[in-house]
Amino acid sequence: MNDDLTNALIRAALEEDVGAGDLTTQALVAPEVDGNAVIVNRTPCRVAGADIARQVFLNVDHELAVTIEAADGEALPAGCRIMSLRGRAASILTAERVALNFLQRLTGIATLTATFVERTAPHGVTLLDTRKTTPGWRRLEKYAVCCGGGVNHRMGLYDMIMIKDNHRRLWAGAAVRSLADAVRAARARFPGIAVEVEVENEAELRDALNARPEWVLLDNMPPQHMKRCVAINAGTARLEASGGITLDNIDAVAASGVDAISLGCLTHSAPAADLSLEFED
Repeated sequence: MNDDLTNALIRAALEEDVGAGDLTTQALVAPEVDGNAVIVNRTPCRVAGADIARQVFLNVDHELAVTIEAADGEALPAGCRIMSLRGRAASILTAERVALNFLQRLTGIATLTATFVERTAPHGVTLLDTRKTTPGWRRLEKYAVCCGGGVNHRMGLYDMIMIKDNHRRLWAGAAVRSLADAVRAARARFPGIAVEVEVENEAELRDALNARPEWVLLDNMPPQHMKRCVAINAGTARLEASGGITLDNIDAVAASGVDAISLGCLTHSAPAADLSLEFED
């Protein structure tokens, strides 16, 4: 995560928050005052973004001593030290909110992902993320999914073909064309690229399988319908379940026999982790 894109995002976040200066800290904290501080978690979590938070502090003051005490991907009970800091207290205060924003957001995603992964693990199902990410944060948020034990699906529109209902509608126009024909047309245009096609019922699945796509997305199907689709598919393509899946019903979905479950909530609805920065005496 220490690359040009991440560094640019950090700089933009600091510019947004600090602007011309941290007025409260400048008014009340002398620049020569040193301090020791720690970031701790108030609730159990799966850590993600610790090195990004470290980079935020060092962008504000490269002389700060920043020690990561819990690595990304580590599961923590409540009350653990994630990071310790030593140096100019004013610098720590100025960087605090931006560092915590990154760390809380990414740790929240990793924590929610880990909860879903734990529920699906007995069934051997792969948990996938989606493109439903915060603009500009996709690489970071998908990294956090990996820290929670999930797997990245396509990164963008450029690395995989995903044929959804709007694509089919606009491609077919007034003509009656099969899903298999859509898969073949996509392959002809971009040979060698994996193709996934969305289906809503068993008839559409049978149609799509005639072209042997790499993936088929079972969209908003109840688990009993997914089971029938698994039998129809018989290993021809990898089956991904998506739509309306929550912690309340994911066990039944995972038990249906699908290969993967994709969840937009991992990145668009994960609550921020409850973290705090405290100065020590």
